[in-house]
Amino acid sequence: MVKKLAVVLFNLGGPDGPDAVRPFLFNLFRDPAIIGLPAVARYPLAALISTTREKTAQANYALLGGRSPLLPETEAQARALEAELSRRAPAIEAKVFISMRYWKPFAKQTAKAVAAFRPDEIVLLPLYPQFSTTTTASSLKDWARVYRGPGRTRTVCCYPTALGVVEAYAKTIRETWEKSGKPRKVRLLFSAHGLPQKVVDAGDPYRAQVEATAAAVAQRLPGIDDWQVCFQSRVGPLKWLEPATEDAIRQAAADGKGVLVSPIAFVSEHVETLVELDHEYAALARSLDMPFYLRAPAPGVTESFISALADAVLSAPERSPVAPFGPWLCPAGHGKCACREERQA
Repeated sequence: MVKKLAVVLFNLGGPDGPDAVRPFLFNLFRDPAIIGLPAVARYPLAALISTTREKTAQANYALLGGRSPLLPETEAQARALEAELSRRAPAIEAKVFISMRYWKPFAKQTAKAVAAFRPDEIVLLPLYPQFSTTTTASSLKDWARVYRGPGRTRTVCCYPTALGVVEAYAKTIRETWEKSGKPRKVRLLFSAHGLPQKVVDAGDPYRAQVEATAAAVAQRLPGIDDWQVCFQSRVGPLKWLEPATEDAIRQAAADGKGVLVSPIAFVSEHVETLVELDHEYAALARSLDMPFYLRAPAPGVTESFISALADAVLSAPERSPVAPFGPWLCPAGHGKCACREERQA
């Protein structure tokens, strides 16, 4: 009998039209992983934030044709992964599903589709290489709340230094640099989505994993020896991880260097890359008379990235119920590491 394998890809999701922007933002900010207040306070605050930020967000999505490209990007990755699994493991009937956290397809809808597939094995695979309580943990809790179907479940909690992932980032950076004539006065900025500092102080391993990814990628880039990790997308009055990407750009300009920006915590193109990096930070670089501003693409369907995802899926059933893929263990002090929480459960 052919074994049936369901793979569930998790991502944040994005509005599929202007009318979806406000409810998408509301879903985002009502998540207790994002705003850690009781529901009685969190829901009104989420309503306020989504209302006040709606027009700005709509303007950003208007630059992208009025909708987020994240779902089409993820669908392309799902198709590529399904084809790779079919090629490598023809004896397994593998089907790849998509579950978004804050917009369609929601976990509840995807859970019904997975249950109808009647899988023997399920591999939960967040499209966040680096684990955070605000992304991976939130998506996994959302899934656990709604899935009631068959199948033994294994979770890939993170893969920050998996070889294929590192090679995918290095490839896009190298190609961007070479197409621009291999400029020497370049500072490579590994730009990751930021988090409030208090989240990391509470034991979230995200920063450590981002830095590990960046270091592994930099090792594969001879000729580019000036690099730095920085953080984008700050909102609100809290202290966030530093340095901010915009500050790193300013410092590079002051040092007489151009920048090559790699979205090191993103595997797909979406508003944070196509608007924040390509429009806002590019405009900042121009205002500073920076020698050049370059941006490497996200991995997308890069062959080595899809291959790494397939490796993670096919090896998951032989590992612990929750485990990283690749040569990574969270350093001591990161109490919010998914593996530690699994062992303590």
